[in-house]
Parts: sequence; structure tokens; C-alpha cells
Amino acid sequence: MAERKARASSIPSQRGEPVRQRVIQAAERLLRQGKAEFSMRELAAEAEVSFSTPFNQFGSKAAVMHAISARRVELMTDRFRESALPTDALERVLMASDTAASVMLEEPVVNRSVMGWLGTVSPAAGTALARSEAFWSLALGKEACPALAGNEQPDRSLPRQLAFGFRGVLSFWTAGELADDELAGSAREVARAILLGAAKPQLGAGGEALQPLPWACHDEV
Repeated sequence: MAERKARASSIPSQRGEPVRQRVIQAAERLLRQGKAEFSMRELAAEAEVSFSTPFNQFGSKAAVMHAISARRVELMTDRFRESALPTDALERVLMASDTAASVMLEEPVVNRSVMGWLGTVSPAAGTALARSEAFWSLALGKEACPALAGNEQPDRSLPRQLAFGFRGVLSFWTAGELADDELAGSAREVARAILLGAAKPQLGAGGEALQPLPWACHDEV
């Protein structure tokens, strides 16, 4: 322990992405160990940096948690881009939903802790919503929104609605009301309902659909 503290005190408080990643990785290790209530001092010791470094890099523990969340969304995005994407908009969104759920389930202990922090008040506004919207916009593709809305102009609210929907499912999973094996299926149900609600098929007098729902929309990513 003394040797570890000596190494930590000898490392200067420096700025830069490598140091930020070092602190984030240390926070993830502590969360894996079930230490969700770790202090910034404990974080600095785990990262083997000076006590001031986590504050200099992030400002607060909440900001560290937001940074971990951002890493998760980046991973979701990378995996979705690397997939063989269907041209059908609904299938693209369902694939994105499955991808997002699988990332969250890879480290449930860490991600539940992070999600709990995202719901707390922070001195600085986070970027979780903007990042989530960007992910769902990617899933929809440029051509999906106007076709789904049945209008010439894209429905800009769809990515946000999908972000809200997935976050809602995650909140129940985080609280332990939704089991791990229910997360992916529940997220799919919500995503499907949102897209079905956004579609405006032409209906006959008896309410029957006169044409298929416009799911055949795609975009290169």
C-alpha cells in the first residue's frame, strides 16, 4: 500500500486523453468490485495518479460516470456500424436496440451503477441525451424518418423518442425491476411501438391498411 501511494504521489497532475482514460478505467475497476460509493481519493489511488488529477480531468465524480456512459454509447455505435445492416428501417432499429442491450449486459454491475448516477443532479449538464439521439439517428438512417412520418420532411423527434424509450427500459433494469434476460426483449418492444406509432399508413373505411407500412428505408453509414 505504501509503495502504491508513493507511485501515485510521484505522478504529476497532467492533462490529456491518456490520463483521462486511465482514470475512467480505474473507476470501472472499482465499480466491478462493487465499490459504487468510491471517493475521488480512492479513485486517484486506484488510477495511481495524484489526488488532484481526477478533479483536474473531470471536476466531479458525476462527470466521471458520464464519461463511462459516453464510452458505452461509443461502443454501441462502433458495433452497430460494423454489423451487416439491413435496408429495412424497423430491422435496423431493432438491431440497434439489441446492440445497445448487449453492451449494457456485458458489465451489468458497472452499468447499473453508472445509470444510477446519470439520474442524479450534477453541477454540469451531461451529454447522454445528445449521444443517445445520435445513436438512434444512425440506426434510423437519413431516409427512414420522412418515410415513417409519411411526410416530405423528416420527423426529427424520432431519435429522441427512441432515446427516451430505451432510457426508460434501462431505468427499470437499473432499479432491479427488470431482469437481465428481459432487457433486450423489453427494449425491442418499446422501439417497435415507437416506430409503429410514427408510421402513418393509408387506411380504408374499415380501418384496414391499404398499403404496407413504409419500413423499406435505408442509408449508408
